[in-house]
Amino acid sequence: MFSIKNLLKAGSVLILIGILALAGIYLSMRSSLPSVDSLRDLQWQTPMQIFSADGKLISQFGEKKRIPLTLDEMPKQLINAILATEDDRFYLHFGVDPIGMGRAILGQLTGQNKGGASTITMQVARNFFLTREQTYVRKIREIFISFHIESLLTKDEILALYMNKISLGHRSFGFGAAAQVYYGKDVKELSLAQIAVLAGLPKAPSTMNPISRPDRAMQRRTVVLQRMYNAGYITEQEMLTANKQPITAEKHGAEIELNAPYIAEMAHQEMIERFGKEAAYTGGYKVFTTVTSKLQHAAQQAVINNIIAYDQRHGYRGPLTSLRPANDEQLNSTEINAPSNTIAEPISDDEIAQALAPLSSYHSLVPGVVTETLERSIKVRLEAGSDITIEWPGLSWARAYFNDDKQGPAPNNANEIVKTGDIIMVTPSATGYRLSQLPDVSSALVSLATDNGAIKAAVGGFSFIQSQFNRVTQAKRQVGSNIKPFIYSAALDSGYTLASIVNDAPINQWDRSSGVVWRPKNSPPVYNGEIRLRLALAQSKNVIAVRLLRDVGLDKIIPYLASFGFDPDDLPRNESLALGSASLTPLEVATGFATFANGGFLIQPYLVERIEDSFGKVIFQANPAIACDHCEDNFPTASVLETKNKDNDTLDNITDTILEPKVINKAGRVISAQNAFLMTEALNSAIWGADWNIKPYWQGTGYRARTLKRRDIAGKTGTTNQAKDAWFSGYSRRLVTTSWIGFDDPSRNLGRTVYNSNLGKAQTTGKEFGAKSAQPAWINFMKVALADLPVEPFEQPQALMSVRIDKASGKLTKKTDKSSRFEYFELGSAPTEYISEDISSEILDGSNPIESSEGEIFD
Repeated sequence: MFSIKNLLKAGSVLILIGILALAGIYLSMRSSLPSVDSLRDLQWQTPMQIFSADGKLISQFGEKKRIPLTLDEMPKQLINAILATEDDRFYLHFGVDPIGMGRAILGQLTGQNKGGASTITMQVARNFFLTREQTYVRKIREIFISFHIESLLTKDEILALYMNKISLGHRSFGFGAAAQVYYGKDVKELSLAQIAVLAGLPKAPSTMNPISRPDRAMQRRTVVLQRMYNAGYITEQEMLTANKQPITAEKHGAEIELNAPYIAEMAHQEMIERFGKEAAYTGGYKVFTTVTSKLQHAAQQAVINNIIAYDQRHGYRGPLTSLRPANDEQLNSTEINAPSNTIAEPISDDEIAQALAPLSSYHSLVPGVVTETLERSIKVRLEAGSDITIEWPGLSWARAYFNDDKQGPAPNNANEIVKTGDIIMVTPSATGYRLSQLPDVSSALVSLATDNGAIKAAVGGFSFIQSQFNRVTQAKRQVGSNIKPFIYSAALDSGYTLASIVNDAPINQWDRSSGVVWRPKNSPPVYNGEIRLRLALAQSKNVIAVRLLRDVGLDKIIPYLASFGFDPDDLPRNESLALGSASLTPLEVATGFATFANGGFLIQPYLVERIEDSFGKVIFQANPAIACDHCEDNFPTASVLETKNKDNDTLDNITDTILEPKVINKAGRVISAQNAFLMTEALNSAIWGADWNIKPYWQGTGYRARTLKRRDIAGKTGTTNQAKDAWFSGYSRRLVTTSWIGFDDPSRNLGRTVYNSNLGKAQTTGKEFGAKSAQPAWINFMKVALADLPVEPFEQPQALMSVRIDKASGKLTKKTDKSSRFEYFELGSAPTEYISEDISSEILDGSNPIESSEGEIFD
């Protein structure tokens, strides 16, 4: 029989043996144990977020959803819930809880395993450094790492690591992300019931989360609340009240405040180029772009509305499909447009729901099923189960589409347009709902700050869901008459003036080698004889552009145009270049036009203004080249200084600092300030007319922009051969914008239309062209953009003079009537000869109008 003394000796020996055994195991494992020093300077794997310049979230990239929080940022009730549920002696043990470990070992020996061995520190060790394999070796390694973590970090630091690292289901990691994913809230906004649900997730996030298994989530919530009550964290009444709450969780994505997917993708690609895909997706970067939410929203609405207006001018292409398709006998019958009550088989709610479930919405366009057609209205069931009625004003536009050039007659009743069972697209309008359709045509709009190239808005198509192809940066399209300002600029650089006279007459050129005669024509084919350059550009005279190119010469024109940022490989080395056969992207075109707006400098477009790391530290700040001759005079001292310490780290709120001037990049000058001003004057005439107070046919091709009531704007229309592309590019002193419209399919052209949906009645309007097809989007966008920009006339540079000339001859005149006007000239280039007093210089009468028969001015 052993004495107590012998038992104590035996126990001591066993403990010593156990300690020695653990020490031996530790020594054998030490070299393979991971270093935990990285926990002191942890980089959380958090998704990349893209923001507008005014802080609106545009998008988020990265599979793991995580919002790292400090312990101070987490609500006290959440911390208490975690402690009560996961490790109620966390602040008492040394990383391993002897009581919990003993309970777990006893459970294993008795076959009643109830867990309880893993502490929060051990879970941190496992989550950061180990797998979840159930082996004794892994458990021993977990214990050793836990000891090391406890020696390295404070308890609060360990708890914060746990609460930010733990997987909580639906790709959410940490409680900050889980609060957003399950409840769409900041963690501080959660109720006690919601906190208890999240606190119960670490045990089994895939089978106890409130979305997949709300029943099990409720059971687990009860356990959490009970433990909080037992620990004294909540009262009995609080526990009972929380237990009565329903499970309210549902899946939430990132709280997108500005839906601008083309912008998001542009920033996303730039981040991948900078950091690589893995780092970009997990580094927690916050990317602030140059776009503002107001202008981006205006650009998107302008493009969408313009596309829909064009699409509806060309007729209705029919339903997406039909739940009751017509058979061959019906197709050959006069009863095909019979009222819906002739259909024998009714359409059930389940059938409608099943048909609409896989269909996507595009902006305001939503799918629906026609449930009844009346004489001049239809009833439609939408996906949400709601029923709407579309009255005749929302249907009457729907002439039958035959092709891009031809539409059917105006419909007389609803049965000519749709039938019951048709799956259609509808959109809300000011007067109710309208029948609509997903457009075939594409479009793009981009707007830049003229002084530094900051992209203020960009829309690459009708819908990113429909097509991810970004036509702002990827679509090289023939620019048509948008190239003419650059041809004219080269002419001014070669000695021409805005008053120079060029012959507006047909050109017939025979190519002996091919035997082909080239006959470039004006559009419309009207010729005015001798004409001044200002007027020729305002009216977009094709033959004048060709004559200027010939005179300047291709050898000079190509490098001259390349100086505006155009790739020389995109510029054809033949005279078709003068008519816009070059293929450029809208971004390239806008960049070129910015040179005229900013006084002659080539700016470089950029989108990313700054990048912050996951801790909010700025790791990149854009420093774009500025369009200016004397930047130091134009920028206040405070804006060009950075506050730095001796280690070159930017500081905040520290007075003992060294002020260092920020390096200012200057954009390169590519044309003279005088050339830029003269071109702006000519392009202003394209909107406001080359000559004031004279007959309407002298107005420029961009006259529709007069609705903006701004004299401080300039611009140019553009339409390509066969109207495959239509453009409008224009600017104020601070903002340049390019609008393009066309089909992605190069075989299609914009066609003709006999219906104007804005008027709601038939009207012969002829072919589509820049002013009609592209300019409306530009106008609607600039209406918003210019509202925040004061009227700012373009500053006349030095070395320019203004003299009165005769409009017909371009010579000096002493007359002050309508036959004359003031014109700008560079010093030394003004005419020196006066027009003879006996020569009549009255303005032409209406014998040579440039209006088309449809009442439109082409370009």
